[in-house]
Amino acid sequence: MIDRQARPIAAALVAALAGADQPKTRERNVTISSDTRGVYAIAPTPFQPDGALDGASIDRMVDFYQAAGVDGLTILGIMGEAPKLDAAEALEVVARIVRRARVPVIVGVSAPGFAAMRSLARAAMDLGAAAVMIAPVPSLRTDDQIAGYFAQAAEAIGPDVPWVLQDYPLTLAVQMTPAVIRRIVTDNPACVMLKHEDWPGLEKISALRRFQREGSLRPLSILTGNGALFLDFEMERGADGAMTGYAFPELLVELVRLSAAGRRDAAHDLFDAHLPYLRYEQQQGVGLAVRKYVMMTRGIIASDAQRKPAGALSAQGRAEVDYLLARLAARTA
Repeated sequence: MIDRQARPIAAALVAALAGADQPKTRERNVTISSDTRGVYAIAPTPFQPDGALDGASIDRMVDFYQAAGVDGLTILGIMGEAPKLDAAEALEVVARIVRRARVPVIVGVSAPGFAAMRSLARAAMDLGAAAVMIAPVPSLRTDDQIAGYFAQAAEAIGPDVPWVLQDYPLTLAVQMTPAVIRRIVTDNPACVMLKHEDWPGLEKISALRRFQREGSLRPLSILTGNGALFLDFEMERGADGAMTGYAFPELLVELVRLSAAGRRDAAHDLFDAHLPYLRYEQQQGVGLAVRKYVMMTRGIIASDAQRKPAGALSAQGRAEVDYLLARLAARTA
């Protein structure tokens, strides 16, 4: 499964993490499917203050997410600072998280070229990942270009690798209409999930679900991002859950549960309590700094360090976050 150039690195990492007397590969996690529901937390990559990977914080973070009740993890995405890792570090993160996790792990493999994408995708699957996630390159403009790109990406990683289509136009500047998403899903059987992160995007969810009712789109899991800023109504429009990095995953788990149970007012009441901090966390440029600071404050990671280039949270910003956290604690006590 692993490409020739990735095999020695991956095998060495697994041996180091599992112990010499353990198998060099692990049995693959249960893969995701078009029926996947729930909360897949987008995990950051913990670093030490000097920029080195922080293995102890990675372990503690995985344990925290699982204790919060998430259904899966997504790693090496935009929030995971994937472009700031070299190839060996990326595989080290994958190996460590997959080996510790008891839930499926989706690995972001987006890359400028397909050789790097294929290498990471197949190495991650061999290490036990459940699926990979692919985002478009920013240069795509027409529907034909977008559909053609994902057809080539699917060919590169192989037909046996389930994958998630990431739709994030605010950051990636690629506009995917519901029709082009339907085309991509129809043309690529291994695409089983959409990470929906358009804004505004409620009508897009409704359009995709309408396609399914009409029979023009096969079953597709839809998990939403955008920091959960619209999760209350996204669930009502037909989303299957959330895939985002909000620093309080227990909110995501409970909100999805309440929505699925039809308890609309309870779901919105819970969401409203978190909204002031959730809004603050969504600021472009410092959002990851806010999340890492809160995760450090909660004792999940040891440091809020990011690798450069990175946005910084000022002393006043930290004080504002502390104020919002105190108010949130009071409202949810």
